[in-house]
Amino acid sequence: MRIDIISVLPELLESPLQHSIMKRAQEKGLLAVYTHSLRKWAVNEYGQVDDYQYGGGAGMVMMCEPLANAVESLQQERKYDEVIYMTPDGVTLNQQMANTLSLQENIIIICGHYKGIDERIREHFITLEISIGDYVLSGGELAAAVLTDTIGRLLPGVLNDETSALFDSFQDNLLAPPVYTRPEDFRGWKVPDILLGGNHKLIDEWRLDQSLERTKKRRPDILKD
Repeated sequence: MRIDIISVLPELLESPLQHSIMKRAQEKGLLAVYTHSLRKWAVNEYGQVDDYQYGGGAGMVMMCEPLANAVESLQQERKYDEVIYMTPDGVTLNQQMANTLSLQENIIIICGHYKGIDERIREHFITLEISIGDYVLSGGELAAAVLTDTIGRLLPGVLNDETSALFDSFQDNLLAPPVYTRPEDFRGWKVPDILLGGNHKLIDEWRLDQSLERTKKRRPDILKD
């Protein structure tokens, strides 16, 4: 899978994408992530990629020309399944969306900045708009890193145990059950006996019950009828 990220500040993406699971995914050749500075397609020698908004108001707007040229330049090299814009007013990212996107081959992610991007780019280039929550960040870079991580960890072969992702929270519209590790008894706080018995059928049933109970208490909104 290949992900191309267009950003005014691509340096913000270096650390999140060069460590841990994302680093492993790229080293294995399962995921290729390329960051592109939008200033490569600036409208003048000063590196301008934004301008004042028509109609007045606070905040600069990312211009049409650099963004259009950036996307079209990448599209000349390969076909992209999605051109995604990270924006607070997009569809909220969830596990099902991540599952679907992980099946694609090539994705472009555009990181908004300042007051956002010219609406004409959204109308003519963007195929999917995604938000990672009901709040505003200084730019779309952190959101793009979140999306990349969410997708990348699902690619077959990325995780050491490929079944691990199947039991993450939200995969079956349930939160994950509580988990424990050694020691068995810490300050008198003990691991539930059922997890120590070795009966995997009973353990699976206990975990499902715990997931249901936790979801009812914490996120009843995601439970199906």
